[in-house]
Amino acid sequence: MRFKDVFSIIGPAMVGPSSSHTAGAARIGRAARQVLGELPGEAEVTFFGSFAATYQGHGTDRAIAGGLLDFATDDHRLPDSIELAAEAGMSIFFGQGTGLFPHPNTVRLRLAGRESGTEMTLTGTSIGGGNIEIVDIDGFSVKLTGMYPTVLIQHMDYLGVLASVTDVMREGQFNIGHMSLDRKNRSGAALTVLELDEPATAELLEKLRALPAVKSVKVVDLNGNTQEQTQKGKDITT
Repeated sequence: MRFKDVFSIIGPAMVGPSSSHTAGAARIGRAARQVLGELPGEAEVTFFGSFAATYQGHGTDRAIAGGLLDFATDDHRLPDSIELAAEAGMSIFFGQGTGLFPHPNTVRLRLAGRESGTEMTLTGTSIGGGNIEIVDIDGFSVKLTGMYPTVLIQHMDYLGVLASVTDVMREGQFNIGHMSLDRKNRSGAALTVLELDEPATAELLEKLRALPAVKSVKVVDLNGNTQEQTQKGKDITT
């Protein structure tokens, strides 16, 4: 059984004013940036529930923008993140949504990569104390908390794929703390999310990408360097 440490209970180091509306929102934005794998050129941000009612006063819009720039929750640039995003070439559109949503603090992001034009959608909730849950990525139902290093594997839903993935994890001596999987249809596209006890290595990612049915492998690590930073050493706003 995995236990939360005291810092995950009282909330993260952050630029305020709210752990739910600011720190949690920044973590959702940062998770989306890492799933996309590059700086967004365009971002459509739709707030629901309490987020929709108070996002400007609580700085939730700036927190999301900062997360999309890959800023951590305690980054001193968060208050200026909307302006910094514009300087980096990102167009952000904020709006309020209606209808059903999974939590009072819910945001849906539609992103397009600045360099590749790759599009993606992500829905996240801020559940208190800076903690989050990503509940949907590109129409796949997932559970991603951001508390642990996470690997996202998009693959075909073929017999034996998960066995191959877990074999690679076992051979590399990586322990899976939590797994979620969703598929579009039988033998169709699927997404598997693995929360690990330690960060994935470049060797592990290479072996996962080499599996025949795997289409892409991405990493979300909100507590450390992104894969992009590690590989390129580039400023996160360029």
